[in-house]
Amino acid sequence: MPRFPECWDSCGSCRTGEVFVDSVLIRAGETISHDDTMIVLETGKVALDIPSPYAGTVLEVRVEQGDPLDEGELIALVELP
Repeated sequence: MPRFPECWDSCGSCRTGEVFVDSVLIRAGETISHDDTMIVLETGKVALDIPSPYAGTVLEVRVEQGDPLDEGELIALVELP
């Protein structure tokens, strides 16, 4: 999971309550490209698309819809080409 935006600590207006997984858009066995959206996070006021930092094959997805998620948590294992 990438870093949350720095403004969340200073103003906090878009982050209310827990950050959780709204939807999971990848599955094990799928091939993904760099910047493909892996999951969508919900913060209470905004939804954030989380892109893949890598291209490759998804080996394992470590989150499910509704899971709380914190900065630095593992979303998925991706085998690089």
